Amino acid sequence: MSIDEGCHPDLEWIAEHFRRPRHFGAIPDADITMPGGNPGCGDVVVIYLKADGDRLLDLRWEGQGCTVSQAGASMLLDEVHRAGLSAEAILEMDYHHMEQLLGSEVVKARPRCATLGLATLKGAVRAWQRRRALQDGGVLLPSAPPPGGETPEIPGIVLGEGAREAAGPGIPHDP
Repeated sequence: MSIDEGCHPDLEWIAEHFRRPRHFGAIPDADITMPGGNPGCGDVVVIYLKADGDRLLDLRWEGQGCTVSQAGASMLLDEVHRAGLSAEAILEMDYHHMEQLLGSEVVKARPRCATLGLATLKGAVRAWQRRRALQDGGVLLPSAPPPGGETPEIPGIVLGEGAREAAGPGIPHDP
């Protein structure tokens, strides 16, 4: 499927990403680990970001939850990898980008599930940019962020500390 077909993707393609997620798995020495949760549904997505200086080297994810949240994260990370891991391009993505990946009907029916991966990915990129700015300014970083320190607020989605707990036990994801 091409992204140009966007608003009506093949539902089998979404199911395929759920069954065989792309770029799935932790980065053990990640620079940023950003959990995101959807308390309304129990979905959890964790984004792992590895960078070298001002360049993103790798982005991976893990999660559990419904088909829409997990396939959306897989499709998003797959596209980001194919496009070349630009932080600026990631931060410019919005709700409409997820409509292109998952289809507008899917996103309108399950907006929090569909955008959980994108919100969490953008939170990870922003946390990395803040950390870089502090390091460039000579600020000594603590080993862990302060409670609520690196978590932007997005209605209906919890990022950072407490995201896993806010999302509840979730639905097991067994690709």
